[in-house]
Amino acid sequence: MSDPAAELRQIVVATSNPGKLREIRQILAEAPLLLCALDAYPAVSMPDEGDDYLENARRKAQVVAAATGRSAFGDDSGLEVSGLEGAPGPRSARFGGPGLDDVGRTAALLEAMRGLTGGDRVARFVCVAALASPDGQVWTARGECRGRILTSPRGRGGFGYDPIFQLEGRDAAMAELEESEKNRISHRARAFLALSEIAGLEGISCRGPGPGGDGLGRPGS
Repeated sequence: MSDPAAELRQIVVATSNPGKLREIRQILAEAPLLLCALDAYPAVSMPDEGDDYLENARRKAQVVAAATGRSAFGDDSGLEVSGLEGAPGPRSARFGGPGLDDVGRTAALLEAMRGLTGGDRVARFVCVAALASPDGQVWTARGECRGRILTSPRGRGGFGYDPIFQLEGRDAAMAELEESEKNRISHRARAFLALSEIAGLEGISCRGPGPGGDGLGRPGS
């Protein structure tokens, strides 16, 4: 079995989302890794996404690793709202229909939640991160960040649903945090920092996962 700490140095990040790529680079800034953008490999075709975070993350990483011959990170994330029975979940990036941007999807979610109060506005961000090597090994980890949905957007930072997600035990929306703080406590930070420990990547001082983060995976095909 190969040692990822010794061999996995140049890693392709399987995302076309610039905000997500920026976050992952900042989260893993302490590691001796060169994280390559997917747009450096225009011939790579990403797989369709389904309704399971773990399967989506694994498939992204495996497809990109196989197509590029380099190790690859994949992740899948979503927002789960209690009053919507866990929706939008793994389909968060497609909520409200095709053609919507972050602002449009946020507005669609707030409209879907019109009239919901109390515990129905409790929510959590979920992220599953995967690392796949070209020889077929896969490591995975999961992170969560709990909070509730605000009635209107706040803040200018982050992306996606960050402006309407109020952190548990805090007055701040995710979009009101400094990037350095968000990238220490977010669902994505918890997942990738846990993954770094599971996969044995050197140079990362793990600041999580903490409450809400739970590693999932060991090497496997």
